[in-house]
Amino acid sequence: MPRPLPLLLGLPIALTLAGCGETARLPVEDGYGPSPQLVEPRKTLIPTVNIANAVGWHDGHQPTPAEGLRVQPFAQGLDHPRTLLVLPNGDVLVAETNAPEKEQSGFRAWIANKIMSRAGARSPSADRITLLRDKDGDGIAETKSPYLEGLHSPFGMALIGNDLYVANTDAIVRFPYQPDATRIDAKGEKVADLPGGPINHHWTKDLIASRDGSRLYATAGSNSNVGENGLENEENRAAILEIDPANGNTRLFASGLRNPNGLAWEPRSGALWTVVNERDEIGSDLVPDYMTSVREGGFYGWPYSYFGGHVDKRVQPPRPDLVANAIVPDYALGAHTASLGLTFYQGELLAERYTGGAFIGQHGSWNRKPRSGYKVIFVPFDEQGRPAGPPEDILTGFLDDVEGIAFGRPVGVAVDRQGALLVADDVGNTVWRVSPRPANE
Repeated sequence: MPRPLPLLLGLPIALTLAGCGETARLPVEDGYGPSPQLVEPRKTLIPTVNIANAVGWHDGHQPTPAEGLRVQPFAQGLDHPRTLLVLPNGDVLVAETNAPEKEQSGFRAWIANKIMSRAGARSPSADRITLLRDKDGDGIAETKSPYLEGLHSPFGMALIGNDLYVANTDAIVRFPYQPDATRIDAKGEKVADLPGGPINHHWTKDLIASRDGSRLYATAGSNSNVGENGLENEENRAAILEIDPANGNTRLFASGLRNPNGLAWEPRSGALWTVVNERDEIGSDLVPDYMTSVREGGFYGWPYSYFGGHVDKRVQPPRPDLVANAIVPDYALGAHTASLGLTFYQGELLAERYTGGAFIGQHGSWNRKPRSGYKVIFVPFDEQGRPAGPPEDILTGFLDDVEGIAFGRPVGVAVDRQGALLVADDVGNTVWRVSPRPANE
């Protein structure tokens, strides 16, 4: 496995990390689509650290929607909102959450803490799910109430019948659900453990239920960048896990996915899709994040390779046997865009051309010059349930790249009962609502 970065850099160099590292040679657009351009890796002594300083929205500013769309705040004043679940009665649950407290040491941990602080992600986790209710249907939630409290860095949520499942950072917990309630006080019942532990490098665990409710699928990101913390610490990580909610039995569904996050069922094929954050520290042009259909038993390369047979030489000893069977992802989403949110559009409010396509929340890069992501994009899909064209910007304006500041950072995306797109913004502490622009505006 790769050795940790040496501790010989000293404070003068450390204090200028944000200005160090190499620069992209390709436009980020070359890293999109089914066949992204993959250059030779470029390893530097000091990793490129170029994250935007999180400042939040001010003076009535807000994101910029694509032509024909408008954006309004659905709910404001939240505490680091990350994921969304639209309930059958139209209520919206939002996970207000952050990384759990953990002891870290070493230079990599120091870099990570600096990145998190600059990104606005070092505040204590609210450990809460909040209910948002728009009873009059005007696109603004007039009810904002604590729904579940005392959780442990919750992220994914799924509803099966009258059971609400929450993916904490280390376990799936079940709660009783009542449609009109604005709060759950019942103690949760643990269904299954999820990979946690003292390292817990990628702490977010997303969750989705199968259409028949018989299975749950949970994401578990890797415990390292490329295995440098030891593969013994990667059990059931860099993976999607399948869980039987009746008894908690858990099995590996797919592996080699460095940091899978958003999960969604593609409506035409019925396939499970996920968005994945790929590895860092081999250049601003590598490696593109991606979205892909998930094959049962499939292996997608991490840590030994990326995009099929592109071997990562930092990982020793190599595993050519695994690389030979590594599945090439379906669609690249740009290098270091930190694509986190995923939903397929099945509503009727937005233009028909959006039907069946994918909306993706891109949280934004830290390991690229110039910065990438910091927006919501749309990828059209064809009648066979496959990506069918270049991505389109749907919601931008989160980033001022000249000033190096981020007003917001999009994460989870969902479609509300009326068919509008909801976007959780964990720096702007807002859930945005994207709908058609009225003719008189």
